[in-house]
This record gives sequence, structure tokens and C-alpha cells, in this order.
Amino acid sequence: MADIATKAEERRLPRVKPATDIIEKEDGFYIYVDMPGVSREQLVIDLNEDELKVSGKAEYVLPEGQKLGHVEFGAGEYFRSFTISHSVDKERIRASLRDGVLELHLPRQDKAQPRKIEIQAG
Repeated sequence: MADIATKAEERRLPRVKPATDIIEKEDGFYIYVDMPGVSREQLVIDLNEDELKVSGKAEYVLPEGQKLGHVEFGAGEYFRSFTISHSVDKERIRASLRDGVLELHLPRQDKAQPRKIEIQAG
């Protein structure tokens, strides 16, 4: 019965599209996603083919004996997805979470350098 109540509570969480900045630099792309209240344990980052999905739950626990008078922030679920360019090295994507901001670094693939092909004597 507790599982049913937990699932029902999760469905009631408001879903929010977090504010996001994407910056392109020489070494790749940097994505900054506002996710206040989300802990590392509640953050999920999935890469499937060319789609990067970011989701996280923010929990707000009301201290015992207190009642809410007005709420403008609180528990909620963040979700955002991005289409990844073919120029991104998917094996080297890095993520860090600090002060409620998720930073994703999507490095560019190393460019193939032109080279001279040696001709072997036959």
C-alpha cells in the first residue's frame, strides 16, 4: 500500500522545464541547467543515441509541526532533453552539480589530421 501512495505522490509533482544556457567554445559545448533543490542522488542523466535526457527531483520537507502558508518553490521534477551533434565525443561527456546548477561538458571529437600515405615497393 505504501508503494501505491509513493507512486501517486510522484505523479503529483509539478514537472518543470529548467532554465538552460548553452555555450559553444573551442573545446566543445557547455550546457548549464538550473536545478535548485536537486541532489546528486535524485539526478539522472541518460544518453541514448543522439538524445541526452536530464531529469531530477527536488524535495522539500516541511519541518514537523509547521504548516505551509504560501508556496512558490518546493518539491518538483525537472526534465529537459537535448539532441547531440555528431561533432560531440559522446564517450567524454562530463557532468557536475554545484549550487543547484548542473554543468555538462560535451567535448568535440578530435579532428582527423591529414597524413601522407607511404607507398610500399611491390
